[in-house]
Amino acid sequence: MKYAFSFLAVITLIVIAGLGSQVQGMQYLFGVALPYLAILVFAGGFIYRVVQWAKSPVPFSIQTTCGQAASLDFIKQSRLECPNTTAEVVARMILEIFTFRSLFRNTKSEIHDGPKITYESSKWLWVFSLMFHYSFLLIILRHMRLFLNPAPFWMDWIEFGDGIFQFGAPNVYITDATILIGLVYLFGRRITNRHVRYISLINDFFPLVLIFGIAVTGILMRYFLRTDIDIVTIKRLAVGLVTFSPVIGTKIGAIFYIHLFLVSTLLVYFPFSKLMHLGGVFLSPTRNMKNDCRAVRHINPWNDPEIKPHSYAGYEDDFREFMVEAGIPVDKELPAEKG
Repeated sequence: MKYAFSFLAVITLIVIAGLGSQVQGMQYLFGVALPYLAILVFAGGFIYRVVQWAKSPVPFSIQTTCGQAASLDFIKQSRLECPNTTAEVVARMILEIFTFRSLFRNTKSEIHDGPKITYESSKWLWVFSLMFHYSFLLIILRHMRLFLNPAPFWMDWIEFGDGIFQFGAPNVYITDATILIGLVYLFGRRITNRHVRYISLINDFFPLVLIFGIAVTGILMRYFLRTDIDIVTIKRLAVGLVTFSPVIGTKIGAIFYIHLFLVSTLLVYFPFSKLMHLGGVFLSPTRNMKNDCRAVRHINPWNDPEIKPHSYAGYEDDFREFMVEAGIPVDKELPAEKG
């Protein structure tokens, strides 16, 4: 039911856009009003979430460490796993953001007869995650051509590299295939892996199905339903949206409005979902903090200034008699009784 609901929701969105866009006068709603509303919700929600995260105090050093921290000079430090300086933190964050470094160390566990548990390296999730995310990024960059006139020169380089294995017409892009492959793996993993399936929720399946619908409708427009759309009219609409002077043409088929409506839905859904890891990764204290707790004392700013620290020595002074009666070892013995 978790993934069936996601498919049902996306199919419902497709039917709404497909039928609604064919009603006279509704093209403006699906082509202009809803995209503007989606952009406002996306920008406002994204900024709000990031600001709230940035305002959250982090009183303690809680970074994730997987290696030797900075210690004595003759002990080799693991600089990326336990960064001790700002430069080391930046290097760690760059590798995390652009190469998914922590995911590269992904492992799987299995229980065998004995019982005996084994751990094995599992790189497939890392490979397909990279494939999906970079395909998505390149597709977004390619689509910027629709909104810019003239298009910058670097877009030609992206299109050339993406379509380097050109065959047939129109040019077939590599990312059109790799994004679908990545999505199929990520979705299939949540179904076939019983551990992952157990912890997966509807909000884990829905964005995958929604993005899959966006990719499929885009592929249909480019390769199979080209007669139903006019790229010049779409370009005019896209540039008009950016310049706040949109023009709805008559040569835009239903498939374009379905594609645009799914994109608008993704933009609205984005700030309120797990997809916000796009912004959250930069503010994750487990990644962006220095492991300097041995050199710097981290004091909780929430502590009441009237409440003074109570050391163990002070605690023992207050309760030494009761501790001795209970047989609890103490650092200082009770004073001998006089007389």
